[in-house]
Amino acid sequence: MQARFVHESGQYAELETGSTTLAFATNDLAKSNLPQGFVENSLSQPPAGIEVGFVTADVPSAFAQAIEAGAVTVAEPKVKPWGQTVAYVRDLDGILVELCSPLGVE
Repeated sequence: MQARFVHESGQYAELETGSTTLAFATNDLAKSNLPQGFVENSLSQPPAGIEVGFVTADVPSAFAQAIEAGAVTVAEPKVKPWGQTVAYVRDLDGILVELCSPLGVE
């Protein structure tokens, strides 16, 4: 994926995904936007009950690239009974990320 926008402060960025914007904000920016607070993600805690999913034709390669970039292994690539290859990592903030092949494609 390509960066669409990265603010000079490093506190906000967007990825080019086609018709949907995938945006990221730092905890400090979130604190300024959410005065009633929020639960911060952390690798020292279990992941939140939400994930960001990316569909790719080559899950093992995407998984290896994520690990090389600093992601933490949750579940290595595995072909599911329905034929989809799925892997899970957590990013440096502890966000759960699914890497998967298109449905019905190994």
